[in-house]
Amino acid sequence: MDGWNYFNYFTEIEEYFWKKRGAHLLVSPLDWAIMETWQRAGVPLEAALKGIDRAFESYGRSRRGAGKPLKSLAYCTDAVLQVAEEGLEAAAGSAPKNGREAKEAFPREELKAYLEGNAAQVAAAAKKNGAAHTEMAARLAEIAESVWASSVLVESPGKLDLEDLERRLTMLDDKLSALLMTQATEELMLRIRREVDGQLSAYRRKMKAEQLALVEKKYTQKRLLEEFGLPRLSLYYFS
Repeated sequence: MDGWNYFNYFTEIEEYFWKKRGAHLLVSPLDWAIMETWQRAGVPLEAALKGIDRAFESYGRSRRGAGKPLKSLAYCTDAVLQVAEEGLEAAAGSAPKNGREAKEAFPREELKAYLEGNAAQVAAAAKKNGAAHTEMAARLAEIAESVWASSVLVESPGKLDLEDLERRLTMLDDKLSALLMTQATEELMLRIRREVDGQLSAYRRKMKAEQLALVEKKYTQKRLLEEFGLPRLSLYYFS
């Protein structure tokens, strides 16, 4: 996977799924959570796309595929992981390829604008919650400052180390998610739990327990960010 595909993993899968489905519709939060589980598991982009092809072929031969579109990436999970495993077996004994070599894949001006925009959004959320949730506001302000500091790195001379920048942003994403988990009300968490249970009900038998747990976690993180009006900070969401 080259540098461009590595940082646009989600967008490429999303667009490919659109084409296979034949409808340019937004994927659901559940689909984004599933894509993130694939990325975190190290599934190459090529394997994900090939697995989606295989899943659509299987779905088309099934009774459910008769006149009904495939609506979710959850159906593709088994096929994607199977293709990834086949790729690992085929590569056994060969020298591993470093598919995450840092490259300057983006114009620095656009990357800086992305970071500054995220920092401003986090800072705005800190200000909004300042009166009612002082501790939360203080921690959001700290995260906003760290994102601003990361944007300064983009202006440094020499080659930009995107891998190190991504490590910093991923760490801040984790801090943001942990903060929201502690601040969310029981009512909000219950509502999100009902959402994910409803969306996963048809796919629980097709997914392993660890896959389900990770999808549920990622879905919850995404919905909490939406509820509090906060962005994802990782470069995976930069385009």
